Amino acid sequence: MNYGIVTAALAGFGSGLSLIVAIGAQNAFVLRQGARRHAVLAVVAICAVSDAVLITLGVAGVGAFVTAWPAALTAVGLAGGGFLICYGVLAARRVLRPAPGAALTTEGATSGSARRAVLTALAMTWLNPHVYLDTVLLLGSLAADRGDLRWAFAIGAVLASLTWFAGLGYGARLLSGLLARPAAWRVLDGLVAATMVTMGGLLLARA
Repeated sequence: MNYGIVTAALAGFGSGLSLIVAIGAQNAFVLRQGARRHAVLAVVAICAVSDAVLITLGVAGVGAFVTAWPAALTAVGLAGGGFLICYGVLAARRVLRPAPGAALTTEGATSGSARRAVLTALAMTWLNPHVYLDTVLLLGSLAADRGDLRWAFAIGAVLASLTWFAGLGYGARLLSGLLARPAAWRVLDGLVAATMVTMGGLLLARA
């Protein structure tokens, strides 16, 4: 067994999961669709496949750029590290000052058509600038730091995305009661904040 590949894949899984679980409109939408049991497979597939495409582009693009210009790794590390720390600070702020309506609510909403659910999932994925920052820039820069093992890192990140969205969509009905509590989201944000600041610090140190 090549432990380097396994370690890189696990690092990719952890990094991808840490970025994906950050609370946002996309996750809230998947949760609500799962709680209603409406177009869950289509929504989960769109989110997971889209992430896989963007992660692949990020790893290929950033990796090729760093190979052509090694000094770019330092620049990418500084930019990515700074962004991750800012990301973590914002998550920590939400822990201390949660936004109104942060908890999951499904009351008063209609299921709508499957077509509308698909279009909404596509819009929330491809029209969200944070998705590009997370998957293309941040995961791309973290993968580039792994050198020849960057594709093992990418596979781990893709599996994290698939695991998260599938669990979110199909487990939402079981978790809807828990996620209706703002305190649950504050705990999740606290974990996100700690992970983001740690990852950002490591990137800056390596840069």
